[in-house]
Amino acid sequence: MAASDMLKFTKIAQDYPVKRDAEERDDDFLEISRPYITDKAEEQSSRCSQCGVPFCQVHCPLHNNIPDWLRLTAEGRLEEAYEMAASTSTMPEICGRICPQDRLCEGNCVIETSGHGAVTIGAVEKYITDNAWENGWVKPIGILRDRSHRSVGIIGSGPAGLTAAELLRRKGYKVTVYDRHDRGGGLLTYGIPGFKLEKYVVGRRLKRLEEAGIVFKYEFEVGTDATMEQLRAEHDAILIATGVYKARALQAPGVGTGGIVKALDYLIASNRKGFGDDVPGFDDGTFNAAGKRVVVIGGGDTAMDCVRTAVRQGAKSVKCLYRRDRANMPGSASEVKNAEDEGVEFVWLTAPSAFEDRDGSVSAVRGTRMKLGQPGPDGRRQPEPGGEDFRETADLVIMALGFSPEDLPQMFGTPELGTTRWGTLRTDHKTMMTSLDGVFAAGDIVRGASLVVWAIRDGRDVAKTMHSYLMAKDAAEKVAA
Repeated sequence: MAASDMLKFTKIAQDYPVKRDAEERDDDFLEISRPYITDKAEEQSSRCSQCGVPFCQVHCPLHNNIPDWLRLTAEGRLEEAYEMAASTSTMPEICGRICPQDRLCEGNCVIETSGHGAVTIGAVEKYITDNAWENGWVKPIGILRDRSHRSVGIIGSGPAGLTAAELLRRKGYKVTVYDRHDRGGGLLTYGIPGFKLEKYVVGRRLKRLEEAGIVFKYEFEVGTDATMEQLRAEHDAILIATGVYKARALQAPGVGTGGIVKALDYLIASNRKGFGDDVPGFDDGTFNAAGKRVVVIGGGDTAMDCVRTAVRQGAKSVKCLYRRDRANMPGSASEVKNAEDEGVEFVWLTAPSAFEDRDGSVSAVRGTRMKLGQPGPDGRRQPEPGGEDFRETADLVIMALGFSPEDLPQMFGTPELGTTRWGTLRTDHKTMMTSLDGVFAAGDIVRGASLVVWAIRDGRDVAKTMHSYLMAKDAAEKVAA
């Protein structure tokens, strides 16, 4: 395809990859979309208008060179397209799968605003990177210079930690990653279901990092297996990239009843079962929705992961209660549509107020109908009581109300580690360093629960500031000598 074949959005309609039928996909954890064939990827890339000011790139947290790799794809230059995508992102195939493109790049596509339908950016990003893996274009991590006299410790192996680990290893530093779980990837591995992100995709990224000499120490609890002071003595710089895992609680009568579980506990159990692990909480029915009337409370992407997981586990019925309406929902619109296709019922403008129990196990959710008031600081209209009471029968209730930071100063035995009033770690905005010299922080533990793509961005940024810190340390020691 020649370069003159771009700007075809007036002649070629938007066409996303075909989804497997809901009846086919609702009992497995495989990804729901079939991959593009080459001709289709080239065709859809050719719709790009090659804007002088590409709003897709502006609204991407990584500022990916989207128009450039769309053009290269349209011209059949896939390896170059991959190299362009990988120049700004350490995980393009993961972002292509799980980024909410409808709120970021595609939602700001110029031809979308003109009524022609956005370029299918995420699907093309996934396509070119998957092809890169299949064709051997994803090369081993190259070490630019041997700086192994300096050592970096990274706490947390989610997207922020893994991104920083890769970029610092490229610089030549010794890198050790510590994680509390028995596998790397953080929420990429244990929080996101396979129908959105199959686990081999994360696994091959981890393997590439291991082959580059990055050391992973799993089932490692900072504060128990080693103190923060011990880690600081062992490494020249530390990065805290733990994410936020503490479930937000709902204060209501009956909230401690059996059969009411936290979203992340539920998703971790499901993902572990998919790995073939021994999961007592799943086997005894605590985290298994089979044959149950399931109610999920919440409206974010985690809630969507829960309702769609419950469908695949064989739930009798699945309902999602959310206190706002569809237009004011924080989750991805495409995920809501996928859930509806799979049989999930959304009960909008509802807020739970109590839980009924029968013989110690939840039997129903009681609550109040809501109405929307004036917009809040985030621009979404605020819910307020506005109607009659309601009651939903339930055998399993999953609380997906979001996440807050854990008390890291207490967990790590480091009370001098500064935090904000929200419990996130306080950092210098320029250096990303915490109140402890040589200890940096990035990702959700700094910004609060956010998107994977923002964690990758933070990991990229903190790798630069940590490199500057270590270079300055080298320079100071040379002067002292």
